[in-house]
Amino acid sequence: MICIVCIVISVVLGLTLIWGTQDNPAFSQGEKMHTLPLQFRERHLFLELDGDLWLLDTGAPASFGTPRGLTLAGEPFNFGANYLGLTAETLAQFVGMPCVGLLGADVLGRFDHLFDIAGGSLTVSTDELPHNGQTVRLDMFMGIPIVTARISGRDYRMFFDTGAQISYFQDDSLAAYPPAGRVTDFYPGFGQFQADTYHVPAALGGVGFTLRCGALPRLLATALMQMNTEGIVGNAILRDRKVGYFPRRRLMAL
Repeated sequence: MICIVCIVISVVLGLTLIWGTQDNPAFSQGEKMHTLPLQFRERHLFLELDGDLWLLDTGAPASFGTPRGLTLAGEPFNFGANYLGLTAETLAQFVGMPCVGLLGADVLGRFDHLFDIAGGSLTVSTDELPHNGQTVRLDMFMGIPIVTARISGRDYRMFFDTGAQISYFQDDSLAAYPPAGRVTDFYPGFGQFQADTYHVPAALGGVGFTLRCGALPRLLATALMQMNTEGIVGNAILRDRKVGYFPRRRLMAL
């Protein structure tokens, strides 16, 4: 599922969000840090809260779900039951996992995070968390992180989207890389589409990865490029290492 393009299309088309008013506390007030169960299933990241799964998505500007609120590490949040018409029920169908909603940048942007997929945990904190990895600086567009990826000797601005099961690279050179098969992806308001993918060597902050990249449909690609970006880095960079994500400081640590 691609979510960063949600914000692009919503800006271009002038779409609005519906906000909720309920609160469903998950933690006691005053806690600054909490380590929570993290699951990587069906190529997506899910945070477990009170037995419910929430899709983690740095590329979505707004959270939604049922219940329409929660308290995370002492911070209360309220949000709507849908985003651009996408409900928790429909989201669960597309990602192939039962989940009660999505946590986007409005929630995730308030904390420091340590992702540990292998250990099955996500640590969130209102304090600054330490990490000894390679630092990657982030730009932000309306709360959505942008990284600089080095590909074939060139730098490309790309959104970092934990809700994206693959990466996207909007460059004519894409088809020159080794093929990696076809995938079916989904964008709210656009629907499902298929993308041919390729194995693309890339580096973030000097740390090397091989990204499985596709190309977006024309409408979505045009909207993405209007934000002065040339692709999306998906959640693959989180899978084999502990990663710090510190949006308030505009930093990642790999």
